Amino acid sequence: MTAPHLPDSGATVAIVGGGQAGAQLASSLRGNGFTGRIVMVGDDTALPYQRPPLSKGYLTGHSGPEAVRLHGPEYYAEKSVQVLTGDPAVRVLPSDRRVLLRSGTELRYDHLVLATGARNRSLPVPGADLPGVVGLRTLAEADVLRERLASAGRLVVVGGGFVGMEVSSSATALGVRVSVIEAHERVMARAVTPVTSAFFAEAHRARGVRLELGEQVARFLGTDAVSGVETASGRRLPADLVLVGIGVEPNTDLAEDAGLDVHDGIVVDALLRTSAPDISAIGDCARFPTPFATAPVRLESVQNAVDQARCVAARLTGTARPYRPVPWFWSRQAGVRLQIAGLTGGHDRTVVRGDPARGEFSVLCFRGDRLLGAESVGQPATHLAVRRALETGDRTVAQELLDGSFTP
Repeated sequence: MTAPHLPDSGATVAIVGGGQAGAQLASSLRGNGFTGRIVMVGDDTALPYQRPPLSKGYLTGHSGPEAVRLHGPEYYAEKSVQVLTGDPAVRVLPSDRRVLLRSGTELRYDHLVLATGARNRSLPVPGADLPGVVGLRTLAEADVLRERLASAGRLVVVGGGFVGMEVSSSATALGVRVSVIEAHERVMARAVTPVTSAFFAEAHRARGVRLELGEQVARFLGTDAVSGVETASGRRLPADLVLVGIGVEPNTDLAEDAGLDVHDGIVVDALLRTSAPDISAIGDCARFPTPFATAPVRLESVQNAVDQARCVAARLTGTARPYRPVPWFWSRQAGVRLQIAGLTGGHDRTVVRGDPARGEFSVLCFRGDRLLGAESVGQPATHLAVRRALETGDRTVAQELLDGSFTP
C-alpha cells in the first residue's frame, strides 16, 4: 500500500493534542529522520505526561509530577519540537492547511495530526457542581483529588469502570472509606467477563470497599460542599468527596467543525487518514478499522495511542503500512494486575483456565472456534501466548488454550 509522504525537510507537521499519542508522534518522526518543523499544541498547561499512574501511584504518593512526565523540556529542545502548552486549537481550516489557536496564533501545516483525546462524561444530576464533586482525567485533576484525599474520610466513587475501581483501590490504601455506585450489576461490566468482574469485586470487598451495584445517582447532597450521594432507590451514602468516573467521550469538536467524518470518534481508514487530505487522527479520539473486530472501533489505551503514533510517523516518512497491532490493556487494582489481550466483545463462549480462588486464571474468549482474546490474572505467560496467537493467527496455540494442553 502506498501513500504520499512528506519531504525530508521544509515541511511542518502540526499535532493538536499534547498527550501520549502526540508526544510519541513527535518522537517517532524525529526517530525516523524527519527534519522538518514539528509543532504540538494543547490546552493542558503541563508537558505531555502518562495518564495511567494518575489513578494509582500518583494518588498514593508513590510517584510525583516528574515521574509521570514523558519528557523534560530539554528533550523537546534537543529534538527541535515546539510544544505550545495552554494554548489549544480552536479551529481547523483544511482547505488552507491552517490551525487557529486560542491565543490568536495561526499555525500553517503540511500535515495535521489530531490527537485530541477524550473528556470525562458529565453526570447531569442536582448537586453535580458542588465543591468536592471531582473528576479524573488530567494531571491538574489528579492534583486536586490527591489533595482532597489527604483529608477525606469517606469517598463515594460513581462508576465502577477501570478508573473508578483503580481510584477506589488507591483511596483504600490511604485509609479512606470507599463506596462505589455502579449502574450495572457488576463492576467493569463493559470491559470484562463476569468471571473477572466477580473476582475483582471480591478483591475490593476484601479491602473494605462497599459496592452498590445496580444503583444510579439521583442527586448529590450538600449546600456549600458535597456531603453525600442519594441514589435512585432512595439510599443515602455520606461522603466528604465524590469522584465521578462514568466514562469518556472523544474530543471531536474541531474535526466536526472542519467537516471531517465523525461517528463516536474521528473516522479514519486503515492508514489512520481522516476524510480530509493531509489530516490524520490517532489515539483516544480516532475510530479505525481493525482485523480484531467486525466493525471500526475507538480504543482508550496507551498501547493504541503509542502504536498509532508510530504508524502515522512511519507513513509520513515514507513507510506506509496498515494499522494492525493486537490491542492489549492492563489495570492494577486491589493489589492485583489484570492483563487483557485482544478485543473480546461479541464472544459466544468462554473457557476459564486456572483458578480464580487462587488469583491465577485466564478467561479465554471465543466466537465459534476463533480466539478473540483473553483476560489474565497472575498468568502473564498465557497473556503473552494469546497476544502471539492473535498476532500470528496461530490456531495451534488457540486450540491448545482451548483444550487445556497449552504449557507456557
